[in-house]
Amino acid sequence: MPLKAVLWDLDGVITDSGEIHYQAWIQILTPLGVPFSRETFKSIFGMNNAMALNRIMDPVKDAERIPEIDIEKEALFRERIHGQLALFPGVTTWLTYFKSQGVRQAIASSAPMENIEAMVDEVGIRGFFDALVSGAAIPGKPAPDVFLLAAKTVGVSPADCLVIEDAVAGVEAACRARMKSVAVLTTSPAQELSKASLIVNRLSDLEPGRMNPLLWPE
Repeated sequence: MPLKAVLWDLDGVITDSGEIHYQAWIQILTPLGVPFSRETFKSIFGMNNAMALNRIMDPVKDAERIPEIDIEKEALFRERIHGQLALFPGVTTWLTYFKSQGVRQAIASSAPMENIEAMVDEVGIRGFFDALVSGAAIPGKPAPDVFLLAAKTVGVSPADCLVIEDAVAGVEAACRARMKSVAVLTTSPAQELSKASLIVNRLSDLEPGRMNPLLWPE
């Protein structure tokens, strides 16, 4: 049976937003005396903020201020994206291709819904999607919950979904959801994404012929 839905991660797959996120984290955490390096940022990329902050702060001692930091950081991120957010090469081509083939499409992101809506509107791609799904309030990647919720929202069985991801946690989540996946090398090296069904440098490098076996398996 042909795959019926494509579930897109957002940050690092559709939008080149990593640096904006990093600078927002730095601006929020530095005055609090919380160390935050690019290596730390890489280690939490793809997680929802609850998981990320519990990893980089003390989940017991900082329990009260973690939710406040979460809200402040994402509000700052949304301020910073205006006029700064860019699509990765090839994204529009593939969004258009999937839509032309009648394949349902959904965002399945760890980001808060406010971020998802702000980002898709900033780059003008909302019309391609049948659903926008946030994993901010459910178990985060590598748990499969956001992908399973997205599949349910668009009315498609998990086995009939293809995930497009960039993060190690996201590829693992796709595997746990028993979904095929395409990994793009925007934030992680290929050896860390080896569980993906297909690995490409950028979506602009991917020809339909290489995708077709995933979309229409024999």
